[in-house]
Amino acid sequence: MSRFTVASFNVNGIRAARRRGFDDWLASRGPDVVGLQELRCGAGDVGTFDGYTASVDVGSIPGRNGVALLTRTAPAAVRSWSVLAPTARGLGAFAHEGRYLEVDLADRPLTVACLYLPKGGLPAELQRPGSMRERPDGGAKYARKMGFLQAFARELDRNRRTALRSGREFLLIGDLNIAHLPQDVTNWRPARKMEGFLPEERDWFGSITGPRRLVDVVRALHGDAPGPLTWWSWAGQSFVKDVGWRIDHQLATPGLARRALDVHVDKEPAPEARLSDHAPLIVGYAEDDG
Repeated sequence: MSRFTVASFNVNGIRAARRRGFDDWLASRGPDVVGLQELRCGAGDVGTFDGYTASVDVGSIPGRNGVALLTRTAPAAVRSWSVLAPTARGLGAFAHEGRYLEVDLADRPLTVACLYLPKGGLPAELQRPGSMRERPDGGAKYARKMGFLQAFARELDRNRRTALRSGREFLLIGDLNIAHLPQDVTNWRPARKMEGFLPEERDWFGSITGPRRLVDVVRALHGDAPGPLTWWSWAGQSFVKDVGWRIDHQLATPGLARRALDVHVDKEPAPEARLSDHAPLIVGYAEDDG
């Protein structure tokens, strides 16, 4: 059976990740498509990648955000918000931030979108001075994220339908900064009052997924078992003790989701070998020979 692989990886700074061995990982794994988030550099600093064409949107905020899609062949089309503004009302304020990029693959009928979703914050009623890493903001970052979610749901539905009408499957990959189910967080009970696992965020994730919309491919393959985790804090023993979250995702239209074969998270063997605070998420798909 012929297959192709898609990887999603929040590199937490592509220059730092390359110094730590990203290129060796890329050469050894050799995915057909790679989505990168948090490039955190200017366009001229992204560099080139042997064997790949890089489509990039770094945004205009120095040292923050930035997404890229690496493909084995030059894509048939590339769309980013910095060039083609999103149509959904409420996303215009995010268009310059380097958060969304999509390509139509030239070698198979598939549109791949890469997203770095805002991390957000806590609503005002959950903010407790002295117990937060950041100063209380009255829920401003929370409100901004929720606005993004509402608008992006409309944009995502439009883009998914556009791909299907053109005879293409659609795949959204990236760091969504949301864990959906208790199986996606090691300590899920206290996480219910943390950004990324708030009830309203989880409800949103459920609203964009489903058997007729987008399928959470990793959960479908992994079943009800805990994990697979994709993010661990740099601090403490989280990485060693495997205390983390699953916030990196691949969401596919049903036709593509049915062809998903396996999922792997390339968690490094030791903290000193980490390329990022995230690990690459790789899904293998059967080629459509029909």
